[in-house]
Amino acid sequence: MDLAARVEDADQALRGMADPVRREATQGYFPTRMEILGVSAPKMRSVLKGILADLKSRSPADVLEMARLLRNSGTHEARQMAFELLDRRKDARAMLKAEDLRELGNGNDNWASVDAFSVCVSGPAWREGQVTDEEVLRWAVSPDPWWRRTALVSTVALNLKSRGGIGDVPRTLQICLALAEDPHPMVAKGLSWALRSLVGVDRDAVESFLKEKAESVPSLVRREVRNKLKTGKKNPGQPRG
Repeated sequence: MDLAARVEDADQALRGMADPVRREATQGYFPTRMEILGVSAPKMRSVLKGILADLKSRSPADVLEMARLLRNSGTHEARQMAFELLDRRKDARAMLKAEDLRELGNGNDNWASVDAFSVCVSGPAWREGQVTDEEVLRWAVSPDPWWRRTALVSTVALNLKSRGGIGDVPRTLQICLALAEDPHPMVAKGLSWALRSLVGVDRDAVESFLKEKAESVPSLVRREVRNKLKTGKKNPGQPRG
């Protein structure tokens, strides 16, 4: 199987599923410079399922190359598939080094791409020791707010059992402290998610963090994390999260 040709086939399949109404709504939901086709997640994953089947007997190196080709193909949906492919093929994800993560994450310019990359790729790679704390801290002080959000959301993979996390209070708080006063709204939302994901590991640590930073963290963070501590939900009246 020619990998580049398979990516072209996937692109054609995605374009055949494109929904102009969904495209327009999505562009308003997370603006991006990438081309958005307007393909729903279930339909996107049906295309990914075919790719996974084709790659079943292929080496981790081939899977990683497929992820790179998908990521570079230009559409938001293909980039999402690249990240989910690496989440499904952990043998390929285990090959990643810091320079690979920088390449794969370069150009993430919206919260959906950042969050998929962080929970599927960069967070697990950090958890497994493939990148250092120093590397993630460099993301946290990047002039690019999307890399700063990446540093925060990568902590989710350290703490959520559903993402393979077993809990890591010191590293999570190190990143949260570095970005506690960041005014960018997308970074603030990432901080909220990082802290809320830590509640199930060590709620006392989260309460202490909020107490220490009560006057400096964005109000959204205070509200959502306090709600999580009190009710188990970031927004009472909505589904648990």
